[in-house]
Amino acid sequence: MDSNSLLYHIALTQIPQIGDVQIANLLKHFLEPEAVFKVNRKQLELIPGIGSIRASEIKKFKSFEKIEHEIQYASDNNITILVKGQDDYPRRLEECLDAPHVLYYKGHANLNTSKIISVIGTRSPSSYGKEHTSSLIATLAEYVPLIVSGLAYGIDTIAHRESLKNEIPTVAVLGHGFKFIYPYENRQLAAEMISNGGLLTEFMHDVKPDKQNFPKRNRIVAGIADAVVVIESGEKGGSLITADIANSYNRDVLALPGRTTDL
Repeated sequence: MDSNSLLYHIALTQIPQIGDVQIANLLKHFLEPEAVFKVNRKQLELIPGIGSIRASEIKKFKSFEKIEHEIQYASDNNITILVKGQDDYPRRLEECLDAPHVLYYKGHANLNTSKIISVIGTRSPSSYGKEHTSSLIATLAEYVPLIVSGLAYGIDTIAHRESLKNEIPTVAVLGHGFKFIYPYENRQLAAEMISNGGLLTEFMHDVKPDKQNFPKRNRIVAGIADAVVVIESGEKGGSLITADIANSYNRDVLALPGRTTDL
């Protein structure tokens, strides 16, 4: 993809009140991202889901210099920018209606490999949960899958560490940009994953790990995989949100519940 087209693809993701579904509708009608910014407001208003307010936001958008800096940052830091519709974009995720239009990826794992499993769960696992997570990852090694998780405390961290231990590629989906690693304690783990896996995010490099970003992250964890395994999740929290999203995407959802003796 040429740099001019990439600039406008990223620009679409930065317009207030324009989400991934609206971007898909716009490109369905105008085909090229640059055209979205060149047509008049009345033409934009006619697109389903756009209307006058969103059309106004598109016409007001002027932050192209910021996006040029983002493209340069990606080039300087070996980050690949993946755009929906391109061959290197995760094909499973592309099936999902609300998949991110643009992803930023730093790593070497194949995001379209034949088997992808997301492993998620509680931030405070019991010894039982830890042991079964380790056992699961070791058992999966012979099938050479890609293991995906969210780099969070608890099960996520164990899934990533055990994958590295068993020489299984593992990718963390981040709820922030590459300028940050959250939690901070996992920065060394994240660095190790780049050589046998990678880091993936929909956020530009300077986006902080704010609370509202993580539910958005969960849909990537759910949509990029063939199946989602939930380890010891509580009744509320990100793991069950991710499981619900995976179910809505027609992904297999499996669970290791807590011990019956804990009831």
